[in-house]
Amino acid sequence: MDHGHEMPGTGGMAAPPPMNNTGMMHHHKMMMMHMTFFWGKSAEILFSSWPGSFEKRPYMYFVALLFVFVLSILVEWLSHCRLIKPGSGPVAAGLVQTLLHALRVGLAYMVMLAVMSFNGGVFLVAVAGQTLGFFFFGSRVFKKTHPPTETSDLPPMSC
Repeated sequence: MDHGHEMPGTGGMAAPPPMNNTGMMHHHKMMMMHMTFFWGKSAEILFSSWPGSFEKRPYMYFVALLFVFVLSILVEWLSHCRLIKPGSGPVAAGLVQTLLHALRVGLAYMVMLAVMSFNGGVFLVAVAGQTLGFFFFGSRVFKKTHPPTETSDLPPMSC
């Protein structure tokens, strides 16, 4: 057994060095992943290298924030919308309800993953989007009847 690359504390097990397809060692340039909140305009949100470096494309960070904000509003709208018409057949209504649920859950997970970038700006726009969405679609401010008997096609999201 070759102990030339033995790592201390591994009980004699060596970690293989990273190699490319020619067998030569190489090093990867890795972006630091934050595990605590940080305030910065250079972040990676949802997709690899997006929005990218603020120095190279300064407008893209704000596009990413707007994207998360709109996603958050859409989650609230789907949580409080009434798209199924009264008198719809149970199968059609059930299919529409299921599709709306899948869309809402998918968008909510995207917002959650964006917040997991630990960027303070992303966190603030996600909360602001859900707050504004609830104000417009969930609060009594814009409701015609008080209190509404059924406020949406979907049940409330539970954590």
